Amino acid sequence: MIEDEEPKSIFRDLRVIVFILALLGSIIFINPGYNFEDGFTTNLKYGLDLEGGSWLQVKLQGALVQVDADTNLLLKALVEPVIDNTIEITGSTASVKEEGQNQTLAITFTTKGDVTNAQMDLLGLGEYTINKNNELTQIKLVTSKAILIDSYLSNSLKAEVVPKIVANGVEYEIRSAVTEQEIENLMNAVGGSILKNADGSSRYKEGVRTETRDLTKTILSEKMNSLGLKDIPVKTVGDEYILIDFAGIDLSTAREIAEKPGKFEIRIQMTGNVTKHVLYGEDIESVGIVSYNEKDGMWSTPFTLTKEGALALQKAAIESGATRNPMAHNLIMLLDGKEIYSAPLSDSAARQLETSPIYSWQSSTGTGDEGKSKAQQLQIHLRAGALPVNVEIIGAGHVDAALGMQFKKESMIAGLIALLAVALVVYRKYRQKEILIPMVGTSLSEVIMILGVASAIGWQLDLPSIAGIIAAIGTGIDHLVIITDEVLYEGKLPPTKVYLSRITKAFSIILAAAATTVIAMGPLVLMGFGSLKGFAITTIIGVLIGVLIARPVYAKMIKEVLKNKSEGQV
Repeated sequence: MIEDEEPKSIFRDLRVIVFILALLGSIIFINPGYNFEDGFTTNLKYGLDLEGGSWLQVKLQGALVQVDADTNLLLKALVEPVIDNTIEITGSTASVKEEGQNQTLAITFTTKGDVTNAQMDLLGLGEYTINKNNELTQIKLVTSKAILIDSYLSNSLKAEVVPKIVANGVEYEIRSAVTEQEIENLMNAVGGSILKNADGSSRYKEGVRTETRDLTKTILSEKMNSLGLKDIPVKTVGDEYILIDFAGIDLSTAREIAEKPGKFEIRIQMTGNVTKHVLYGEDIESVGIVSYNEKDGMWSTPFTLTKEGALALQKAAIESGATRNPMAHNLIMLLDGKEIYSAPLSDSAARQLETSPIYSWQSSTGTGDEGKSKAQQLQIHLRAGALPVNVEIIGAGHVDAALGMQFKKESMIAGLIALLAVALVVYRKYRQKEILIPMVGTSLSEVIMILGVASAIGWQLDLPSIAGIIAAIGTGIDHLVIITDEVLYEGKLPPTKVYLSRITKAFSIILAAAATTVIAMGPLVLMGFGSLKGFAITTIIGVLIGVLIARPVYAKMIKEVLKNKSEGQV
């Protein structure tokens, strides 16, 4: 009866049940199979060095700079080319509640001839009023120096410029390659210059903000998801570089994916389900930062149309009847033929379109976290997959598929050799197959569970990941040896009280060692990239699986083995 009951008792243990379920679940996720065309198949994803393919290293081109300039010269440089006439500044007042370049300015200027609302809207410098007085036209403009500098840099460099208030003023992110001397020359033309720090150093820095780098990474990932390439890793290095591994993709295709934008289109609803084309993505001049309106709690994504795009949208709104009945004629945004946004014109926008085009728009997406998430997603889609900054491919390469297959086979062989070598060392130490088989079996099960987790989360296995698995095998065997040495008492199972004391001591050592490993690998996960990150993640997964699932079961197994042996049942 004892021999019949013992096998049942071990399988009633919760730790053993969890172990078996984890092992079976891992096998299901790995889904091993075989067919005559492809041979042995699994659900495992392999990285560039095991699958073959291409890699790109791109540098984000841009600059961060703080500048100052003469307000009057800035305004003349911006307004006169648009109205095709000279202006005279007649007055300027500043808000006493604000300071610095973000201070609200009310500027009055005059010019001979007419100035239209469309021209002032095209400038996009702020709120304005136009008064005609005989031959002179007087305009009162409410703006700020930051807006003027932003527009001046944008127009002069033909690039997107994003201002941001920082501790010592306003910092301008120029999303294009521009040298310090080029900016200095531009600012000199409007009575300004690049600002200096207290130590005399220039407030110019090559590169972009972390937010811009992350947005670029997100857009690249979104583009690849839309193409069905969900397992392409996009890694950032500092604030200037992005690394992309295109496993199984040739170099020319990889370049096209990274550089070619998607097809963005705006259509307007006519009658029923009939829609009419309005404009394509090339008529979107810029896409702003997601904004929040405190009055109504709405999130929105701002964007600006070119002159041609604004006129096309005005014409379509009038012809469709959207200016008279906006609720019946939604504006519909499509990316690669898929609808990403649909909403009617606001009443104010509909009224304005009756008389003049609108250049600056706000697409409202709702309230709360959901509204914010939709606004961020729309910001990416509005760019049509075009990156927020110019990028320069500074490195590219290709790994042949045959070479990747060779690496894969050699990695498997290396893993098997490591497991066999460990088994040989263990056998020489204990000379007992009753100990060797559970120990090697436990180690092998840990490998299967690591691969199961990798398959479940879609992690791409590469050479460093394989190295991490091999490292996990070695670490796991170390822990199993500690358990075995503590449990053995003159080659047999010790008394219960002694066993509990020793197994507690063993697991205290194991937990301390595991915690040390996880802590040591943590910085590589958070700050590392490429091979370092893959190695660290695989090692941590292996350690956690071993400590939480496999080691307790091994302790239970070795206890049963030694107990049965001492009773003469093995």
